[in-house]
Amino acid sequence: MQKQKRPKKAQASGSRTYARNRVTRSRRGERLFESDSHYLLKLVVYLLIGTLWIKFSSPVSWFGIIINALPLGVLAGVILVKQFEKHQADRKIWYAVLLIVGVMSYFAPAGVVI
Repeated sequence: MQKQKRPKKAQASGSRTYARNRVTRSRRGERLFESDSHYLLKLVVYLLIGTLWIKFSSPVSWFGIIINALPLGVLAGVILVKQFEKHQADRKIWYAVLLIVGVMSYFAPAGVVI
C-alpha cells in the first residue's frame, strides 16, 4: 500500500498574532484597562469627596421640608464621575461607591457643621 500525501494547508500571509503579544485596546484605539495605582487613587479621592456633608446645627425648614444636612460631596462626586469616566460600567461602580459612602458618612461625625 502506498501512503497518500496530504495536501498542505494554505498559510495566511503575514505573521501570526498571539494573545500575549496584543495590547488590550478597543476598536476606537483607547486602552481598556488602567493601572492598579490609578484605580486606587481614584477610589480614595471619591471616598473623600463622598464624605463631605454640610450639616446644620439646628434643622432648616425649606418650603415645609426639614433639612438637617446637604450632601455636597456626593453631588460633586457625581459630577466628577460623569465628567471623567468614559465607560458606563465604570460609572456605575463609582456611583455605587459614592452612594454607600454618602449614606454611611451621614450617620458618622463627618462633614462641616454650620
